[in-house]
Amino acid sequence: MSRRGPLKSAVPSNLVSPVRRCSRTACGRPAVATLTYVYADSTAVLGPLATYAEPHCYDLCAEHSERLTAPRGWDVVRLAVDSGPARPSSDDLEALANAVREAARPQERTAGPSALPGAVAPTGRGANPMEVARRGHLRVLRSPDS
Repeated sequence: MSRRGPLKSAVPSNLVSPVRRCSRTACGRPAVATLTYVYADSTAVLGPLATYAEPHCYDLCAEHSERLTAPRGWDVVRLAVDSGPARPSSDDLEALANAVREAARPQERTAGPSALPGAVAPTGRGANPMEVARRGHLRVLRSPDS
């Protein structure tokens, strides 16, 4: 039995590219913005390049996004387009660290009549006085009126 390396295509393909391209016909420039139509409001929204391609959105290059016009009676909303890749802010990282700490914190089970089956009671420092019980990431809160 012989060992072979990865299969190589007989015909190199230029059709598949990791870079998203402009949706306009015959334009091969890289996309920098995403266009979405909100038909109910007669609005065209042009914003930063979406995280992933969606079927009802159009990716546009810098030139086509600058020259974009909408049909008569429609509004164009232009959201700020970031020139560089988005980086996590310190707030994002802090929120993620707090969520990990919260998930790792040991929790005590209660069997009180006010608790849901399998619910966890808030305990220790930082427990919310409005919180009655917890079940996973869900919380049962007291009514603000009571």
